Amino acid sequence: MPIWRQNLRVFCANKSALFASAVVVLFVAMAIIAPIIAPHDPNDTDLFRRLQPPVWKEGGDWAYILGCDALGRDILSRLIYGSRISIFIGAAVVLFATVIGILAGLAAGYLRGWVDVVISRIVDILLGFPYLIFAIGLMAMMGPGLVNIVLALVYKEWVIPCRVVRGETLAAREQEYVEAARAVGASSGHIMLREILPNILSAVTVISTVRMANVIIMEASLSFLGLGVQPPTASWGEMVAGGREFIMEAWWVSTFPGLAILALVLAINVASQGLRDAFDPRFAE
Repeated sequence: MPIWRQNLRVFCANKSALFASAVVVLFVAMAIIAPIIAPHDPNDTDLFRRLQPPVWKEGGDWAYILGCDALGRDILSRLIYGSRISIFIGAAVVLFATVIGILAGLAAGYLRGWVDVVISRIVDILLGFPYLIFAIGLMAMMGPGLVNIVLALVYKEWVIPCRVVRGETLAAREQEYVEAARAVGASSGHIMLREILPNILSAVTVISTVRMANVIIMEASLSFLGLGVQPPTASWGEMVAGGREFIMEAWWVSTFPGLAILALVLAINVASQGLRDAFDPRFAE
């Protein structure tokens, strides 16, 4: 049986990881078909519905199941559309950061010498800055916006996969299959991309999955501070920030987007833990 099938069987045997993966898929599906399932326009305002409570509270309306915010916008619709921002930014940042980290880590771990010194020093410098403070500084210079928030997070996020790939490459470059490739005259690029990378890809995949949850939290934090995606675009972090002044009289405005962030991040973390146990031989049962 191929090793990937064995790993998949181990993952499927982990019921909690399987359930968490289903929750993540549900969020992704919700983001994709948001225009179809959202009951209202997320930016449709009506001050007559201002701070309308959820349907189970007195004054609630089945047309607005989770209630409305301070501008009378439907919270459920904004939650559905907000998932698009969180998932898109999380996926985009992890994708770009992983590609950059893989290339930099392979170069540092295999070529060694001055290439390793330069890349390792850059990584050390970036790791010396607290992630959120670093992102806030970049956003303050570049200005808020979807593209800028992706760039601000990628600027530092790539160092995590870079360190993982560098460490795995240092161990792999001494293996017999790499020595055999050198012996037949394979180029450094061929060895890194065709020999080493396929053998360390599982570790990179696992760490990238873990980091996506962190990126989603960072995006929500920046949006909460007003440095992320700008209103009226729905964003979970901005929704939490918009309801903080009404937390005592209209708790639902901040609570539901906060719970959405919690559910998605928790599901990604549990699913990634299952992936690590199944696909990383050092943790497999």
